[in-house]
Amino acid sequence: MRSCWRLAFSFSSSRSGISWNKIMCGTLKRRLLVLYGTQQGQAKAIAEEIGQQADQHGFIADIYSLKDMSKFDLETERDPVVFVVSTTGTGDPPDNALKFVKKIQNKQLLEDHFASLQYGLLALGDSEYTYFCNGGKIIDKRLQELGAKHFYETGYADDCVGLELVVEPWIDGLWIVLKNKFMDRTENHKMNNCIQNGTKVYQRQPEVPENLDLQIRAINLEPSLSLNGSSLSTNEQLEPSLVCSASPLSESSLNVPALPPDYLEVQILDCDVRDVCPSLLYPGETVFRVPITQAVQLTAADAVKTTLMLELDISNTKIELQPGDSFAIVCPNPSVEVRELLMKLDLADKIDFQVSLKVKSGTKKRGASLPSYIPENSSLRSIFTWCLEIRSVPKKAFIRALVEYTSDSKEKRRLQELCSKQGNCDYNQFIRDRAISIFDLLNAFPSCKPPLNILIEHLPKLQARPYSAASSYLFHPGKLRFVFNVVEFASFTERPIPRKGVCTGWLAELVDKMTYTKHEQLLAVDDKNKGNLLPEIYIFSRLSTSFHLPADTSVPVVMVGPGTGIAPFIGFLQHREKLQEQNPELKFGETWLFFGCRNRDKDYIFRQELSCFLENGTLSHLKVCFSRDSSNSHDVSPKYVQDNLRVFSSEITRMLIKENGHLYVCGDAKNMMKEVNDTLTDIFSAELSVDKLDAMKTLASLRDRKQYLQDVWT
Repeated sequence: MRSCWRLAFSFSSSRSGISWNKIMCGTLKRRLLVLYGTQQGQAKAIAEEIGQQADQHGFIADIYSLKDMSKFDLETERDPVVFVVSTTGTGDPPDNALKFVKKIQNKQLLEDHFASLQYGLLALGDSEYTYFCNGGKIIDKRLQELGAKHFYETGYADDCVGLELVVEPWIDGLWIVLKNKFMDRTENHKMNNCIQNGTKVYQRQPEVPENLDLQIRAINLEPSLSLNGSSLSTNEQLEPSLVCSASPLSESSLNVPALPPDYLEVQILDCDVRDVCPSLLYPGETVFRVPITQAVQLTAADAVKTTLMLELDISNTKIELQPGDSFAIVCPNPSVEVRELLMKLDLADKIDFQVSLKVKSGTKKRGASLPSYIPENSSLRSIFTWCLEIRSVPKKAFIRALVEYTSDSKEKRRLQELCSKQGNCDYNQFIRDRAISIFDLLNAFPSCKPPLNILIEHLPKLQARPYSAASSYLFHPGKLRFVFNVVEFASFTERPIPRKGVCTGWLAELVDKMTYTKHEQLLAVDDKNKGNLLPEIYIFSRLSTSFHLPADTSVPVVMVGPGTGIAPFIGFLQHREKLQEQNPELKFGETWLFFGCRNRDKDYIFRQELSCFLENGTLSHLKVCFSRDSSNSHDVSPKYVQDNLRVFSSEITRMLIKENGHLYVCGDAKNMMKEVNDTLTDIFSAELSVDKLDAMKTLASLRDRKQYLQDVWT
C-alpha cells in the first residue's frame, strides 16, 4: 500500500460483559466491536476514526488488532462487529492478521461456527495490484463460509484513487444501518434528537439500500456547515492550486471533520540525550547491522534512470534468504529536510535537545498512549530523522488540526476546504497526487504554526523499505546483493526543489565514493580496512511465502522482469546454475527470461551475466526488447515485455498449461502488470480457442495453484 492513513483517532476500551451504558438524554449506548488488520497504519487509523464517531452516534466501540485474539471471542460475540482490513504484498492479509486468518481457515471448523456473528467489513487495497483488497476478501469469504452474516455491505477502498472516496461514505452509511438494525425505534428517535457535536446535529436518515454501490455512491449525513460567512470572491478569476480554490468550492459551505483530540504533552529539555539505535525501532524483527562491501552503477551516465547494485556482507548474521525473498532497510529521513522542517517550527536551535513525551491528563482520546516507535530520551533530531515519516502525505485529520494553528483567514479557509468533503477533488489533485508533505504545507501556508505535539501525533512511523534479493547464497555465500533505481521527484510550483527517494537517495549518497560506472569495476575491499571505512546499514528479513523457484526442477520456468524487475531472477539463475553443478543427475526444465529496458547501450543491466547464463545452459532462452532504441517509426520489433510474450504465445501456453510450468512477474504494478495480465489473457484465448472470460479463468487458476506468481510494486 502506497500511502499511510494518519492515526488521527484512538478509541479503545477494555471489554466488559455488558453491551449497554447510560448516556446523555436518558438513552443508552450500544456496544460495537471494531477489529483491524493493518500493515502500515491505514486500517488502524480508520478503525480508530470509527471509534471516535461511535460516541456521537450512540455506540461505544471496543477496538482491537486482529492479532490480539485473547481480547475478543467471535464465537460468542452478540454485538455487531466491524472489520477494517488492509492488503499487503501481492494480495496477502497484513502481518498482524495472519494468525487470525490461520485460525479461521482451520478446516475442522463447522459451517455454523460463526452463526451468531453479524458483521460489516471495509477492505483496503490498491487497484494497480492484481489482488485488489484481497486481504479483506479472504477474511470476508471465510466468515461467510462459517455462517457469519453481513449486517452491512462490504466496502472496497482504493488507495490508487484515494481511500477516503469510499471510506468516508462507507462510515457514514455504517451509522445509518447500525441505528436502524441494532437500536429499537424509541432509542433511535432519542439518539437522533439529542446527540449533538458542536454545531453538527446528526438527524435520522433512511436505511441504506441493500444494493448500495459503495465504490461510487457518496452519502451526506450532515447538513452543510458554513465555516466562513463570506466567500472568497477573489478566487473566482484564479486557477485553482494548493493555496487557492475556485468557484464553486470557494463559495461553498463546508462539511469538515471533527477536530481530532490532541493527546501528547511535549517538553523539550536541555540535557543529555541518546542517539536512536535503528535496531530498536522494530522490536518484532531481528535487525542486523551490516557493511556495504561493493557498489556499482549498472546504467550509463546519460541513462534516464540511475540504477545501482549494492552488495552487503551478511556473514555475521543469521539472515538466510532464498532467491525470491526480500529484506527491509531501515533508513533515515534526509538530514537537510529534517533541519528545514525544524526551522519552520522555530526549533532549529533545539535540534539536539531531549524530548519528553507524556499523555495529557484529561485528553478526550480514549486509550491514548505514547508512540511505541519513539524511544525514550530521544532528541528532536533523532525523532524526526529515524522515527517519523516526514514525507508522508498529510491526511485530512492532520489538515483539520492545522486549521486551529493558522492565523491568516484566507489560509485557514483554504485548509478547511482541503479537509472538507466538498474539497475531495482538490485534496486529491493538489495534495495526494503531488505527494505534498507537511513541510510543503507549512511553506505554502506560512501563518500555520503548529506545536510540536501535533506533528508527533499525526506523522506516521517511518517505515523500513523493502528490496528483493538479487543473488543466491549458493553463488555468493555470506553476501546479499540488491538492485534499485535512484528515485527522483521533479520540482513544481509548490515544491521548487527536486527530491530523491528517502531510501534510494540516502543509499546513493552513502555509497557515492564507492560507485563505479562500469560493472567490471567492482570495488575491492582490503581486509585491514574492513569495518572502518565501509558504510553500514540496518536490515531485517521479509521472507516470501511463495515467490520461490519450483521444488520440482524439471518444470519450465518463465520469468518476466523489465528494468530492475530482473533483480530476483538474477538470484533464480545463480541458484539454478549452482544446483545444476551440484546435482548433475537432476533434470532441469526450460528457463525463459523476458527482459525489457529503454536502450541497449544505456540501461541493459546484467548483460554480461545473462550472456554467461545462456552459454552454460542455465538460461534456455533470453528475449530482450528495447523501448527507446529505434529511431525508425516503422520498426515493428517488440518494444515491451508483453510484446515479446505475444511473439512466443504458443511456447508460453505449452509450458504453463501442458507442462505445469511456473510464471514469475516482477516489476511495476501501475502499467506493466496490467499489460502482462491482459496479454496472457489474449494468449490463452487465442491458443486454447476459448473466449476471454474462460481465458481469464485459466489465468486465475494458475494463480490459485501458485503457478503464476507476482512480485510487484508501485
